[in-house]
Amino acid sequence: QVQLVESGGGLVQAGGSLRLSCAASGLSFTWYNMGWFRQAPGEEREFVAAIMWSAGSTYYANSVKGRFTISRDNAKNTVYLQMNRLVPEDTAVYYCAAANSSSRDYYRREWYSYWGQGTQVTVSS
Repeated sequence: QVQLVESGGGLVQAGGSLRLSCAASGLSFTWYNMGWFRQAPGEEREFVAAIMWSAGSTYYANSVKGRFTISRDNAKNTVYLQMNRLVPEDTAVYYCAAANSSSRDYYRREWYSYWGQGTQVTVSS
């Protein structure tokens, strides 16, 4: 029974920071690629960041590059998303996802096998 649980969301003023956490259970975390997506009202769920299981390569959407950092702690079965210099456009529900595919289609929703329930991030102006 695979479970991904996000935490760390909340309300923050523009320019502030938040760190999201995603705790995984029921899977061999070390061998899974992990990603973060977000979905704003009326919008499609979009790719934010991903980190691979093997070499730990990271990838980011252009909208967050330089502001967000994805990392993982395999000993804790946890992936993180550090969000700095937040802007109102970052307001969304943020979802954690896990994939075991051998391809590198980390930007596609269909690539991921498991999803968390999401955590709300609201950035005020």
